[in-house]
Amino acid sequence: MTSVLGGRLRGLGRFGARLAPQATGLRGLLAWWGRALAAWLPLRVRRVLGFDRGRLLLQPAGDDVALRLHREGALQELGHLPAPPPEPGVDPLAGVLAPAAQDLPRWLLLPAASGLVRRMALPAAAADRLRDVVRFEIDRQTPFAAEAVMFDARLLGRRPDGQLDVELVVAPREGVDAQLAALGGLGGRLAGIDMAGADGLPRGVNLLDPAARGTRHDPWRLWNLVLGSVALLGITAALWLVLDNRRAAADALEQAVRERTGPAREAAAQRQVLTDLIEGQAFLDGLRRERPAAVEVMDELTRRLPDGTYLEKLAIEQDKLTLMGLSNQASALVTQLQGSQLWHAPALAGAVQPDPASGRDRFTLVADVGPADATPAGPRP
Repeated sequence: MTSVLGGRLRGLGRFGARLAPQATGLRGLLAWWGRALAAWLPLRVRRVLGFDRGRLLLQPAGDDVALRLHREGALQELGHLPAPPPEPGVDPLAGVLAPAAQDLPRWLLLPAASGLVRRMALPAAAADRLRDVVRFEIDRQTPFAAEAVMFDARLLGRRPDGQLDVELVVAPREGVDAQLAALGGLGGRLAGIDMAGADGLPRGVNLLDPAARGTRHDPWRLWNLVLGSVALLGITAALWLVLDNRRAAADALEQAVRERTGPAREAAAQRQVLTDLIEGQAFLDGLRRERPAAVEVMDELTRRLPDGTYLEKLAIEQDKLTLMGLSNQASALVTQLQGSQLWHAPALAGAVQPDPASGRDRFTLVADVGPADATPAGPRP
């Protein structure tokens, strides 16, 4: 059987090798990345960039099965081979196609005369569940019951009135089963069933029941998982390194700030002490400017007091001048001390008392230090 297949498909293997050459090493890895990235692109973009690999169409032709490649809206004849008998776990095309070509989805292509096609208008709300909606139209649009056919629908467009222009494609199950039986061992891995149009090209429907549609095994799945895990670990490690670097930088900055905090606080304390000293000195200078010096007060008193007067006590406390002594002109002392720029408001404190021992009068005289219009200095803040 293998020799027969090899003899009938000598050109098929060469085409499979040209279609998707088996690359090794770096070329294989780059090809895998290219296919993975292309899967995210829209269909039209993939076609422009040449990433549309197409699908493999199987069509019984007598005792043989015709193989055609459907890609970019065109059919390419690949060859014919006898329908192999079903063998569990064996792919009849494994020995004649390149590994990359074996991964192409395989579809059964029914002749145009094997089914019916009806165009109909449906409400716009039917777009989300088109297959379920057209199932109820099979009895009205075709002479078959829904259970007796395989069907599918495709959206052709929208009409001016907003309704959907839909094409219903049905094929009797008996005819489809006969076509499947004619495929032999090639019918076990079908991804779908399509029907040819008047031009011989597939219509773009899938008559196969959704539950019976096979899933293709992705040969790169293991590599995808491994490379994805490696990429995830790499990203995690990179993020961890960045985080660790940021933490180290933050710790170094905190340490530098801590080292400079002590000198900064000490400098602030010294600055505050200096400020207090300057303010205190300014306060004292203000007091000195507002109040005369004690020497000046004593000199002024010496010139103003009469000769028959002498002092027992002279006190200057804050802005108060107190004189205590004996004088033979005690009642005239207030007049003598008036008019000075160093004090003002002189007055006797209490009554003048005669002193028998000295023959003079004892007096106590007070005055306000500073000129009469001077404002007393307030306490230091």
